[in-house]
Amino acid sequence: MSADTVEVGKVVEGTITGITHFGAFVALSNGKTGLVHISEVADAYVKDIKDYLHESDVVKVRVLSMDDRGKIGLSIRQAQEPRPAVAKESRPPREANSHRDNQGGGHRRGNQFARGGQATFEDKLQRFMRDSEDRLQDLKRSTESKRGGRGASR
Repeated sequence: MSADTVEVGKVVEGTITGITHFGAFVALSNGKTGLVHISEVADAYVKDIKDYLHESDVVKVRVLSMDDRGKIGLSIRQAQEPRPAVAKESRPPREANSHRDNQGGGHRRGNQFARGGQATFEDKLQRFMRDSEDRLQDLKRSTESKRGGRGASR
């Protein structure tokens, strides 16, 4: 891989040239500048990007996108080596979360923990939406039964 070749999917080195509240600008070997969005800095939630990066730091980035206007999307998080499988095996078994499985509404609850890794944002959002819908349905049933009870007794 040539040092001057910057293509989507490749991992290249760059130098942090600027930091904003939404990300960091990285000068690449081909002379162009790309942006690492704050969500692509680390696997953990990044509240303040300055806790992770500083100007003039040399970083490895994966090229996520390049558009015809010259914008280059980068990721530090995706350029990192994957975590070893040994760490995943040391997590507690799924039974620690199985109490959620038996609460009406689906056998799939808690399945993101069964994979042995951290739940992704999408997993957490889906779980939140399912739980919210279940609670809303319970509330509607409760409200309807109270309305139906009063109306029938009159």
